[in-house]
Amino acid sequence: MAETVLYQRVALIGLGHIAGSMALALRRKGLVGEIVGTARSAETRAVAAEIGLVDRVVETAAEAVEGADLVVLAVPVGAMGAVAAEIAPALKPGATVTDVGSVKRTVVEAVAPLMPEGVHFVPGHPLAGTEHSGPRSGFAELFENRWWLLTPIEGTDPEATARLRRLLEAFGANVDEMDVDRHDLVLAVVSHTPHLIAYTMVGVADHLRRVTHDEVIKYSATGFRDFTRIAASDPTMWRDVFLTNKDAVLDILGRFTEELFTLQRAIRMGDGEMLHAYFTETREIRRGIIQAGQDTDAPDFGRGKKP
Repeated sequence: MAETVLYQRVALIGLGHIAGSMALALRRKGLVGEIVGTARSAETRAVAAEIGLVDRVVETAAEAVEGADLVVLAVPVGAMGAVAAEIAPALKPGATVTDVGSVKRTVVEAVAPLMPEGVHFVPGHPLAGTEHSGPRSGFAELFENRWWLLTPIEGTDPEATARLRRLLEAFGANVDEMDVDRHDLVLAVVSHTPHLIAYTMVGVADHLRRVTHDEVIKYSATGFRDFTRIAASDPTMWRDVFLTNKDAVLDILGRFTEELFTLQRAIRMGDGEMLHAYFTETREIRRGIIQAGQDTDAPDFGRGKKP
């Protein structure tokens, strides 16, 4: 059953995994009159047009935002400022601009000063996604029971925020609001540093010549396999994340290193009691994630072979 149309025209700047999933959810739920999309790559635009991902594919971001009630910046964090500068003169008065960047302070500093008077900027970040990318990788259910954080800044119109929130909740997302800097610290813990560790572990395996490349691939069990899944994420996006949220990531990485030294000492000293207590405590966090509905306790993490 169609929901109420919340925006007559939505412009998606970037047509990758997140924007593609938004387009499919918007269409399935009947939440928008028209979806216009663009991407920097001509190949991406061609694929999006071929599969009918949006109603219209245009060449430039400025053209895409003309007459749009909602504009979604779904580009790497490092490109947000340049895109905002391009679209600013073409934005419709009263329009809402949001983003899906994984870092918020840098995005706010790059985008907010460029927004014309009367345009509402409501930064956002969906805590959803897979390691896949591109216009073919989206699916309408991506945001169901996943958190979408909004980080309204000083002077943000409450009605613009509330309207965007209604849209995201219609996707099936759990929406919360958070301070910009708090967001970046929290994400450094739950997303950014774990990705950095995954990239590092895969890199270590690749450079450890005592274990051959074939052995790493052939005998990968659940732990290393899941590291490789995380490390398969878009390299441009994660490069920008680490460079733009470096203070929070370095802080958490330092704390991680301290914990690692503690475990290293316990292993060296044969302190089984300490290791058991530590692993028991951290196991409870995993159980909490399952109880919160953010993952499944199915065998093999629900990622077994499909028939």
